[in-house]
Amino acid sequence: MNKSLIYIIMGVSGCGKSTIAKLLATRLKVPYFDGDDFHPKANVQKMVKGLPLNDLDRKGWLRTLNKVAKEHKKKGAVIACSALKEAYRSQLKHGLEEQMVFVYLKGTFEEIHARLQGREDHYMPIELLKSQFETLEPPSDAIEVSIHHSPDGIVTRIIEETQ
Repeated sequence: MNKSLIYIIMGVSGCGKSTIAKLLATRLKVPYFDGDDFHPKANVQKMVKGLPLNDLDRKGWLRTLNKVAKEHKKKGAVIACSALKEAYRSQLKHGLEEQMVFVYLKGTFEEIHARLQGREDHYMPIELLKSQFETLEPPSDAIEVSIHHSPDGIVTRIIEETQ
């Protein structure tokens, strides 16, 4: 297992980023970070009100996540982060181009909407899911995994593809 990689587990809200990222970090024995924990208070308040974040809202947040990634580049880390646009992914990997691996957890709007309806532990209103799908630019350079697979199966595939 390559511990010097920084894994970004990406996708829209409700696709399983936190679950997969935590499991992958445990299997690799590297730190796990939830990108949501690094949003400034103003971003969280905006999302709670049902307002989508814009590029300016995300700029400082992405800079912070890039800094976290750089601080862990020697031993590796796993970060759960939506990384919806190519521009956001470019900001995240700045200075880490050879070490950062994006893993895109792919599901349909209907599948993920059904998942979110059962969640009470997240501050993002379901209404914002539509705007996330509208913002999403599926990556061409990521490991793409369907959310239909089990968490263990997804993590095993990620590890196999990055060894």
